[in-house]
Amino acid sequence: MGHAEDREGLTGCTVVMAMDGAVAGVDVRGSAPGTRETDLMRPCNLVEKVHAIMLAGGSAYGLDAACGAMKFLEERGVGFETGFGVVPIVGGAVIFDLDIGSPKARPDREMGYLACKNASSCPPAEGNVGAGIGATVGKLHGFRHAMKGGLGTWSVTLGTGNDSSRRQVPVIVGAIVVVNALGNIVDPKSGEIIAGAYDRDARKFLSKTCQTGDHDSKKHGSSTGSLRGFAGNTTIGVIATNAALSKEGANKVAQMAHDGLARVIHPVHTMYDGDTIFALSTGNASLTGELASDISAVGEAATRTMEIAVIRGIKNASGLGSIPDASSVC
Repeated sequence: MGHAEDREGLTGCTVVMAMDGAVAGVDVRGSAPGTRETDLMRPCNLVEKVHAIMLAGGSAYGLDAACGAMKFLEERGVGFETGFGVVPIVGGAVIFDLDIGSPKARPDREMGYLACKNASSCPPAEGNVGAGIGATVGKLHGFRHAMKGGLGTWSVTLGTGNDSSRRQVPVIVGAIVVVNALGNIVDPKSGEIIAGAYDRDARKFLSKTCQTGDHDSKKHGSSTGSLRGFAGNTTIGVIATNAALSKEGANKVAQMAHDGLARVIHPVHTMYDGDTIFALSTGNASLTGELASDISAVGEAATRTMEIAVIRGIKNASGLGSIPDASSVC
C-alpha cells in the first residue's frame, strides 16, 4: 500500500497493489458513488483478477489517479495478458474533498504513479495521509459543523490455513478505509458520538448520541433542509485477505464488510454518500478445520476490521484550520 498527497491543496490518493493479481469483488451501497472498473468485478464477467485498487480524493477528477497506477504496472509487465501486451486492471473509488483546501487541487496520474512508487508492505500511516488528507465527517447540518475524517487500517488473524505447498500459514483479513461520511461516527458500544456535526462556538455536538434529530432546528435548520444540495461525502475502502475466495465469495465479503460501516457511521449509505467497499483475495491460503470454505467467517472478520479501521481513521486524524479533530473535543 502506498500514499501520495498534496498537503497544500489537501487532497491525495492511496493505492493497494497486488502485483500477482487478486480475485476481486465490490459492493456499492451509497447512492452517489464515483467508481472505476466495478462492473468487471461482478461474478458473470470475464476478468477474474485485478492488480490494484486506487482510493482518491478529488471527486470524479480523482479517478485519473488510477491511470498513474496503470502506467506503473505496465512498466513492470503486470496486467491482463491480451496477446498484444498487458492491460493492468485497476479498480478505484473517490471521495468528494473539493470543499477543503483548493478545489483545483486533484489527484492526477502523476500522483497515482507516486503512490505506487511509495508502496510498501510496512505498517501504513493513518489519519491525514493519502486519500484521507481531505476527508471530513459530520456534515448533517452543513460543512460549517464538520469535523476531520481520515484514513484508517486494521487487520485480524482469523486462524490458520494451508498454502499451495501445504504449509500452515496464518489467514489474515485486513481493512483500509477513507472516512468521509455525511453522518456522525459513533462508539459502537455506547452510541456516543466520537466525531460528527459539531457546534464550534458552543463546543458541543449537535446531537448527544447517534440520533440526528435532537438539535436546535431554529438555529441550525432542519435535518432535511441542511442535507439538500450537500452531496459531497463518501466512505470508501478495501478488504484484503490471503484466504482463498472465488469471485462470488469476494463479492459476498465486500457486501458483509458494509456492516462494519453501519455499526459506526450514523446514518450511512445515504443518497448523499457513495459508500463503496472492494474485497481482494490473493487466494494462497485455504482455510482448514471448522473454517474451511466458510465465506461467512471471512465476511464477519471483514466487518470487524472495517469497524475498527473507521474508528482508527478518525482518532488518528489531525484538525485542519477551523476543522477540529476527535481529540480536540474529548
